[in-house]
Amino acid sequence: MHKRVFFLLLSLLVFGKVFAQDQAVHNLTVNYEKPQKYVVQDITIEGIKYLDPDLYLGVTGISKGDTITIPGEEFARAIKKLWEQDLFGDVKINASKIDGDKIWLTISLTEKPRLYNWDIKGAKKSEVTDLNEKLKLKRGTTITDFMLTTTTDIIKKYYINKGFLNVDVNVTQTADTVVKNTEHLVFNVTKNKKVKIKDIDFEGNKHYTDERLRRALKKTHRRDWNIFNVSKFIKSDYENDKKELIDFYTQKGYRDAKIVEDSIYKVSNERIGIKIKIDEGNRYYFRNVVWIGNTKNTAEELMTLLKIKKGDPYDRVALDKRLNTDEESVASIYQNQGYLFFNATPVEVRVDNDSVDVEIRMTEGKPATISYISIAGNDRTNEHVIRREILTKPGDLYRKDNVINTIRYLGQLGHFDAEKLGEGIQMDPNQQESTVGIKYTVNEKSNDQLELSGGWGGNMFVGSVGLRFNNFSARRIFEKGAWRPIPTGDSQSLSLRAQTNGSYYKAFSASFTEPWLGGKKPQSLSVSLYYQVQNNSYSYFVKSDQFFKVIGGSVGLGRRLTWPDNFFTFSNSVNVEIYKLKQWQSFIIEDGTAANISLSTALSRNSTNNPIYPRGGSDVSLSLKMTLPYSLLNGKDYGDNSQMTNKERYRWIEYYKVGFKGVFYHNVWKDMVLALRAQFGYLGMYNSKYGYSPFEGFIVGGDGLSGYALYGTETVGLRGYENESVTPKYYYKTTDPDPQKNRRWLNNANVYDKFSAELRYPITLTPQSSIYVLGFFEAGNAWQDMKYFNPYQMVRSAGVGARIFLPMIGMLGIDWAYGFDKPAANPSAGGSNFHFVIGMPM
Repeated sequence: MHKRVFFLLLSLLVFGKVFAQDQAVHNLTVNYEKPQKYVVQDITIEGIKYLDPDLYLGVTGISKGDTITIPGEEFARAIKKLWEQDLFGDVKINASKIDGDKIWLTISLTEKPRLYNWDIKGAKKSEVTDLNEKLKLKRGTTITDFMLTTTTDIIKKYYINKGFLNVDVNVTQTADTVVKNTEHLVFNVTKNKKVKIKDIDFEGNKHYTDERLRRALKKTHRRDWNIFNVSKFIKSDYENDKKELIDFYTQKGYRDAKIVEDSIYKVSNERIGIKIKIDEGNRYYFRNVVWIGNTKNTAEELMTLLKIKKGDPYDRVALDKRLNTDEESVASIYQNQGYLFFNATPVEVRVDNDSVDVEIRMTEGKPATISYISIAGNDRTNEHVIRREILTKPGDLYRKDNVINTIRYLGQLGHFDAEKLGEGIQMDPNQQESTVGIKYTVNEKSNDQLELSGGWGGNMFVGSVGLRFNNFSARRIFEKGAWRPIPTGDSQSLSLRAQTNGSYYKAFSASFTEPWLGGKKPQSLSVSLYYQVQNNSYSYFVKSDQFFKVIGGSVGLGRRLTWPDNFFTFSNSVNVEIYKLKQWQSFIIEDGTAANISLSTALSRNSTNNPIYPRGGSDVSLSLKMTLPYSLLNGKDYGDNSQMTNKERYRWIEYYKVGFKGVFYHNVWKDMVLALRAQFGYLGMYNSKYGYSPFEGFIVGGDGLSGYALYGTETVGLRGYENESVTPKYYYKTTDPDPQKNRRWLNNANVYDKFSAELRYPITLTPQSSIYVLGFFEAGNAWQDMKYFNPYQMVRSAGVGARIFLPMIGMLGIDWAYGFDKPAANPSAGGSNFHFVIGMPM
C-alpha cells in the first residue's frame, strides 16, 4: 500500500505540470484524484539524434496496446529506467492525445553531449601516449558520469603505479562551437611529489631479521644509503613483492609461512610506512622422493636432474623450477626427447613432524611430431631465408632445444627484433594425434647502416663514409620495382666504404657475402676488394711522384658445423695484397713491390642469444693466417744483410699469424650482464734470418680506431691510454751506406694480449635504439719479440662508458678511462683519457 502511494505521488510530481500543459493545448480533461486506465494507441520518441529510438522504447517497458493507469507506476518506472541509462540530460513523457480510454504518448529525450576531442594537461608527452593507449577514448562517445569517473580513475591509477600517490585529476568540459552537442574534455593532472617509503617493519619474524626480509622484496625498498634502490611506492610492485616474500620463506623450507596482515600508513605528505605481520610456521625438510610413471628415464637419472637430496630444506619453488622451467629441468630433458605432452605433478603424500614425503606423478605421453611450420611478420625478408634457419622441420620429432637454437639463429641474422623473438612463438599442440604445429612471428627491423666516422693515425685525421646493406638480394638486381631503394630480402651483405684525409690519403673498399651458397647448406661465400694510396702531396689536385699503394682482395668460404655442436663455424679464405712503393723514405722499402699472398683459416663458436645486447653464451674464435715460407724454399741467404736489400728481402712477404679472441657473457641480475674478454695475437716467423715481417703486426692502445693501416697492421684498443701508445718502437736496418738512413723506425708489435671485465646495464632495448651503460677494468700489453712476452706484465685501466645502437648507423659510444701504469713505449700516455667507439669490436 505504501509503495503504491509513493509511486502515485512521484507520478503527480513529475507529470502534473506536463499533463496540465497538454490539457490547455488539447482541451483534455484528466482527473488526478481518480486514476483511469488507458490503452496505448501509439508511443513515439523525439529528440534523439545519435541513438536508436526503438532500442529505448523497449527500455521504457511500455508498448503499443498496453493498458496503463494514469496516474500510475508505469510512468515512474519508465522514467527511472531511462535515467539509469546515463545517456540523457532530460527525460519527459507527454500525453499528446487522449480519446476516451485511448492515449497517444510522446517521450521527449535530450541526449547528453558527445566527445569531440580531449587533452591531458600536466603530463609528459610519453605519458600522454601511454594514457591514450589505456583510455581508448573515441570521438562520438557519449559523455556520461560513469565515463568521466572511469577515465579519471584510470589516469590516477597510472600515476599511482608510478609512485605519485597524491595525484589529483580534474576534468573540465567545454562545448564545441563547430559541432553541436559535442564537448571538449581537458583532464588536468597535478602529480604532486612522489610518495616514498620511509620504513618497512616486520612483525612475527623469528628466524630472519627485518633487514634480511627487506632484501627479499625485489622492488619495494625503504629510503636508505643504497642509491640504486628506488624507494617510491608502486602498488603493483608491492603486491608482487608480498608474493616474493612468501616465496623466500618457501625456499627456506617454511611451507606454511603466510602474511597475516599488512598495513600502509601515512608518515607525511611525501612519506609512508609499511608494516607486515608474518606467521613463519615450522621448517620442513625433504625425506623421500618417489617417481611414478617414468619409463624413459630411471629414477636415479631424474634425481640427478632434480638436484634434491634427503634432508634438504623443503623448497617447493625450487622443486617446481627443476621439474618444469629451468634450462636443464626434467621437462626440458623429456621435451628434447620428443615428449612435448610430458607432465610432472609433485604431490605431498605424507608430512611427519618436520619431514615431507613427495611423489612425483608423471605422464610421459607419446613423442610429438611437428605437423607444420608457419611464418608471419616478415615484410622484407624472404620466407626461404627464415625457413633455412629453422631447425624444426615438419615430420621431425619435436625437440625444445631446436626451438631455442632457431631463435638464436634468427636473432643473429640481425633482421629481426631479437628481444621479441621468444615471444613470437606459438604452439598448436594436438595431444590426440601427438602432433604440434609451430608458428614463428618475427618483427622486422632495419639493419642497413650508414657509417660516418673519423680516426687519428699517422699524425693525421682520416674521415670515413660507408654503406652496409645487410639484407641485400643480388638476384633481384634486374627485377623491376626491386630498387626501393635497393633490392632486399635474401640476407646477403654488401658493403661499400671510402676513406680520405682530403689531400694525401685515399682508400676504397667493397665486399659481398652470400651466407647460403647454393641455398641448400649454411656455407658462405665472401668476396672483397680494396685499394689504398698515400702520397706526399698536400693538395688533392697535385699528382705526386712519391707514393705507397696497396691493391688487395680476398675470396673466402665458410661452413656452419654440426659437431661438436651447431654453434661452431669453420672458414677459410685466400688473400692477395700487392704493395707498391716509390721514393717512400718513411718505410724500410723505398722503391719496389711486395706481395702478400696468404691463406686464412678460423674456427669460431658463437652461442650468444642477442647480437646487440647478449645476456648469455660466448663468442670465441681461433684463427691462423700464413704465407708460404719463401725464405726456406728459394735457396737465398737471408743472413747476409750486406748483399740483400730490403727490396729483395720483402719481395715476397712471409709470416704466420695466430690469433685468439673470446668474450663470455653472464647474466648477473635482471638485465645486468658481465662480459669477460680475452685476446691474444702473435706474428711469427719461419726463418730467424728473415726475421719478423714489417707487415701484418699489431698496433695497441687507445680507442681501437685507426685512421688508416697501410702495412696490414691490426689495431687493438686498450682504453685509458693514448692511441698506439702501448705499441713498442724498434728499427730495421737497411743496406743504405748512409748511417743516417740505414735505420728505419717502426711502431709495430709482434705479440700482444688483452683482458677486460665489463659490467653492463641497459637503459632501453628497442628496435629503434638500444642504449646501455657500462663500467670496466682492462689490462694488456704489446711486445716486439716473443722472447719478451710476459702475461703478468700489463698496463691497467678502469673507467665507465655508454653505448647506443641505431639501426641506420650501428654502434656508437664514448668511454672515459684512467690508465694506472706507464707504458714502456710512452710513459706519459696513461692517466685520464676519453675514447670514442664506432662499431662492435670483439
